[in-house]
Amino acid sequence: MSNTEGMLREGSLANKTIIVTGGGTGLGKSMAAYFLKLGANVVICSRKEDILAKTVEELKASAGENIIYVPCDVRKPEQIENVISKAVEKFGQVDGLVNNSAGNFISPTERLSYKAVDIVVDIVLRGSYYFTLALGKYWIEKQIKGTVLSISTTYAWTGSGWVVPSAMAKAGVLAMTKSLAFEWASHGIRLNAIAPGPFPTKGAWDRLFPKELSEKFAFENRIPLKRVGDHQELANLAAYLMSDFSAYMTGEVITLDGGEVLSAGQFNFLDEVTSDQWDTIENQIKTATRNPGSGQ
Repeated sequence: MSNTEGMLREGSLANKTIIVTGGGTGLGKSMAAYFLKLGANVVICSRKEDILAKTVEELKASAGENIIYVPCDVRKPEQIENVISKAVEKFGQVDGLVNNSAGNFISPTERLSYKAVDIVVDIVLRGSYYFTLALGKYWIEKQIKGTVLSISTTYAWTGSGWVVPSAMAKAGVLAMTKSLAFEWASHGIRLNAIAPGPFPTKGAWDRLFPKELSEKFAFENRIPLKRVGDHQELANLAAYLMSDFSAYMTGEVITLDGGEVLSAGQFNFLDEVTSDQWDTIENQIKTATRNPGSGQ
């Protein structure tokens, strides 16, 4: 066995229907693929229908009809309700939610417009609590013991310069996780979170860092274990937290970062970036990032 192999036994998520926001790419896609392998029904959603359709077509090769997509802007409650409705229509009920949709800008905070801050906070925080609230109401009404997993970050509690909107929003998601874990425990609803370190995805990494800076500030050089994470490692933990094997765990946030948080402040090394380099990053983001809400 190795860290790049699936951890749970076959059928560990059988008869469960899980919604994954930002599920068309990156970590969301990796989690969705592993959930399917373990027998779950999966509904992926994001704003980019073309990417969702391509992902479903790819995953259907191994999952059959156990996966569907529904386009959704997580900032809009009526679209969230539509995702839930389509999931119930297809699979009978919804058992789990993975709050994975995210947006981020790496920038000196004073360079950000009000709109840029709103985009990140609204996708990460508003999207997470809208979706969680919608499913919480549904689960309580239907007496379903649902499970919520939110993908957070270590700088949600350490703080980090140059990603302030993301840090604020992710901190709010952690507060929601712990608060609702207590409040909804009487309904059998569990909420947990994962705080990942660097798990590179081509889309997100290319948007955030120009090539020359990604090479200069390689994350693996700062991580005690001297490597970045493999997607399967995070998918293994996510599947465990969504499964009944973790039935006694709620309100917990698990760090999965190779020891990076021990250095505190994932992006604090950016104090070495010059003003000219910030101009390069800003131009790269403007060119490459038209929609920051496609997931991790």
